[in-house]
Amino acid sequence: MTILRPYKIEGHPVTAAAAKSEPEPIPALPQDATPQAIRAALVAEERTAFERDYQAALAEAGKTLDLTRVLDVLNNWRHVAWITRRHGTEAHQRMLDAAARLMAGEDVPVVPGRIIKSEVNARLGR
Repeated sequence: MTILRPYKIEGHPVTAAAAKSEPEPIPALPQDATPQAIRAALVAEERTAFERDYQAALAEAGKTLDLTRVLDVLNNWRHVAWITRRHGTEAHQRMLDAAARLMAGEDVPVVPGRIIKSEVNARLGR
């Protein structure tokens, strides 16, 4: 059952249904920003973290009726998913593994930034 709340236009009470002759379109997320697309692009470790963050944001939205945190979670994880798709899951997982080893204090071979910059400049003909 739909509850229509009356309001006034030019002093005359009007129901919400009568005021809107055509329904407004529902905004859609870009195809790569849906929860399903994000989840599908992530590696297993990050998929679990995404699901946890997304479920927590949905629970908060259910209490506050505010979707801001849900949209923030989708936006943040969308970037991670984009990077993963761009470089491939194997390369992304190698990066995560190297970062974990660095954080654990292990020696991990790295390339100094100045070398990377000179290689990029060489490829760009600078």
